[in-house]
Amino acid sequence: MNMALDETDRQLLKLIQTSLPISPEPYREVGEALGISEAEVIARLRLLVENGIIRRLGGVFDSRKLGYSGALCAMEVAGERIDEVAAVVNSFAGVTHNYLREGPINMWFTVLAPSEKKLAETLKEIRERTGIQEIMTFPAGKIYKIRVNFDLD
Repeated sequence: MNMALDETDRQLLKLIQTSLPISPEPYREVGEALGISEAEVIARLRLLVENGIIRRLGGVFDSRKLGYSGALCAMEVAGERIDEVAAVVNSFAGVTHNYLREGPINMWFTVLAPSEKKLAETLKEIRERTGIQEIMTFPAGKIYKIRVNFDLD
């Protein structure tokens, strides 16, 4: 669907990508900042999601500061099994990304777990459920976060 953004939509998107309030009523506070009601903020956000303008609305946390362990993982998956294996990998709550790349090592995913032990258990279960024993793991040595704010003017 194509959706024309009005100025209020643009201001709403600019505001929520940089400073969504952490409060019991964040949408009321956003509405106050924009001069619209909480109900209108929610209705506009719903339309932006339904029209694919917003893919995800949520917090980004520093998993290391919360004690989590993570790794980038890669494996070779036969073409006819990609959907099946992706469904297994994606069924784990700690999997944050899963994507395909060209080449024999073609399925790459990131996984977070509350401990190194839980991370190892998750990977063991993925091996068992997919039958793919060779999962390369690249533990995160340094975290790079790139803040992307879209200029909507």
